[in-house]
Amino acid sequence: MIAPNPELRTIPRDVAFSGLLKEEIGFNEGTGGTADAVNGWFDSLMLQSGIQTAPSVWLALCVLSGISCGGLFFVLTDRLVMSSVMAALGLLLPIVYALVLKSRRQARIMQQLPLMAEEMARFARTGRNVEHAFMMLAADTPSPLGNELRVSARRIEMGMDVGSACRDLVQRTGVTTLTMFTAALSVNQETGGDLIQVLERLSTAIRDRLHFVARQRAATISSRLGSVMMITVPIIVIGFYVARDPAYLDKLFASGWGRSSFWTAVALQLVGSLIVFRILSRTSRF
Repeated sequence: MIAPNPELRTIPRDVAFSGLLKEEIGFNEGTGGTADAVNGWFDSLMLQSGIQTAPSVWLALCVLSGISCGGLFFVLTDRLVMSSVMAALGLLLPIVYALVLKSRRQARIMQQLPLMAEEMARFARTGRNVEHAFMMLAADTPSPLGNELRVSARRIEMGMDVGSACRDLVQRTGVTTLTMFTAALSVNQETGGDLIQVLERLSTAIRDRLHFVARQRAATISSRLGSVMMITVPIIVIGFYVARDPAYLDKLFASGWGRSSFWTAVALQLVGSLIVFRILSRTSRF
């Protein structure tokens, strides 16, 4: 049962206020290219993970984490090469943490979607219009989905229509299933139709999709664990050799072929890890 929240509306709805709304500003400049794509990915990660922090602050935290890990390892071991590797790993720690938060948040949102569609249908069945039903839905839905709905509800209060207020729900959450919900609201507002039946069918479809994703993950668990082992085994092996012989890396970097083979292995490991994580993210996408 969805617990009610305090009344949401605080100001009269006025179309003149809609011009005050501004778009989110991040690192993505819309110029295209690899750098702009990375900036856009980082902006989306900060937005979809639910971290209430500016992207620039989180980027500074990444730099601080890298300097701390690399500096601490250099103080303890006095090895510049391994300290650089540890600094790179420390640089990625906040990003990995944000990715974990994003995945958990999206999973919770997916679990909330069927109940949300049913609640919207119940509000619409009482004879309320789409805007009023959506405002009640936003007030009654708990976080994290409720937070995003309340952002759209505040836009409606400022004078925007339901379709425009909800158009970036998918971008803010990363859950593509919300496209069906926003499309149903937009089509109903523009052309009419049986919104109650659409929402009930949407709730059933979302539940079926959740069951399918659960069965898919259970069927591919061995493949996913094998992929993780492929990534972690080389790191464990190099750690074993370093623990067994502390001068192992010094001997390896004493020759040119040793340095070349090490950095080639590191580059291939990074490329392979990116490919594996990309495949895993696609198979578990909502």
